[in-house]
Amino acid sequence: MVPRPSPNGAGDLALAVVGASTLPVLLLDQNLNVVAASASFCSAYQIDPSTVDRRPFAELGEGEWNMPQLSGLLKATAFGFAEVANYEMSLARKSRSNRCLVVNAKKLEYAGDIRLILSIADITDARSAEKRTAALLQEKDILFQELHHRVANSLQIIASVLMQSARKVNSDETRYHLHDAHQRVMSIAALQRLLAGSNRGDVELRPYLTVLCDSIGASMIQDRDQLSLEVTVDDSIMTADGSVSLGLIVTELVINALKHAFPGNRPGRISVDYRRRGPNWTLSVKDDGVGMGGDGNAKAGLGTSIIEALAKQLGAEIKVIDAHPGTKVSIAHASVPILVARAAI
Repeated sequence: MVPRPSPNGAGDLALAVVGASTLPVLLLDQNLNVVAASASFCSAYQIDPSTVDRRPFAELGEGEWNMPQLSGLLKATAFGFAEVANYEMSLARKSRSNRCLVVNAKKLEYAGDIRLILSIADITDARSAEKRTAALLQEKDILFQELHHRVANSLQIIASVLMQSARKVNSDETRYHLHDAHQRVMSIAALQRLLAGSNRGDVELRPYLTVLCDSIGASMIQDRDQLSLEVTVDDSIMTADGSVSLGLIVTELVINALKHAFPGNRPGRISVDYRRRGPNWTLSVKDDGVGMGGDGNAKAGLGTSIIEALAKQLGAEIKVIDAHPGTKVSIAHASVPILVARAAI
C-alpha cells in the first residue's frame, strides 16, 4: 500500500505557498476567516499583519473588504456552487484612492477541511492607461473628422473657382482644361467623402467603388437610358491608402471613357470590374465605344500619367486592349504567379 500523507500535509503546503508568495494572496477557511495572508497583501493594502490571523475577510482593514457580492461568490465557491475567476471589483478606501482589482479564488479540500486560496491583482494603472488610450483615440477621431470637413470645404472652394474661371475665359482650349481640372477636383472630393464615412482602416471595395461611380455618373452622364455605367466588385477589402489609389484610377478611366468613347451623343455602356484571387487582383474598365482609334482626342495626357503613377504605387501593370467594339483597360496586380494546369497530350 502506498502510505497516505499526513492530514496536515496539504494544509502546511498551502500555508507555505501563501507565506512565500510575492503577490497578494490570502488563504481563507470555509467561513471566510483568514488563515494566512502573504506579506505583499498586507503591504499593498496597508493592513497590519498582526491583526489578520483568524479575522473575518470582510473585517480586514477599515471594512473596505466588506462587499456582499464578493462574499457571496466566495461562499458559493467554498461549497462548490461557483468559481471566482477574473472577478473585477473596485476597492474603496477612506482617505485613499480607489483601486481596481481582479480576484481569483480556488477551492482546496483536504482531510475534511475546506480552504479558499485568493489571488488579488491590482489593475488600476492598466485601466487608467486604457482610458487614456481611448481618450486619445477619440480625440484623434475628432481631429480627423475636422480635417475631413476642412478638406471638403477647400475642395468645394477650388471647384467653384475653377468653374467661375471657365465661364470667364474666351479660349476654348483653356476652358476645356479648366473643366478637366474641375472634374478631377470633384472626383477627389467624392473619394474624400467616401473615406470620411469609413471608421475602419480597411475599406470595403464594393460599396466604395459603386458610390464613387454613381457620383461620377451623376455629374457627367446626361441621359442614363443612352449611356450606362455598371460596377461589378467582389467582397474584397483594401487598405485606405490602396483604396484611394484604386479609386483615383477608376475615376480617371471612367472620365476618360465618358469624354472620348462616345462622341456625338453615341449610346453605349461602361463597365467597371474588380476581382481578387488570393494576393492577386485585377481591375478593368471597359467601354463599347469607338475604340482606340476614337475621335482623335484620346491621346496620352495628364490622366494617363496619373494612372501610370498610381498603378506603379500599387505594384500593378497596365494593359490596354482593343475590345472590338470599344476599349478595355486592365490594371493587374500579380504578386504570386497563377499556374494554369495544362491537359496531358
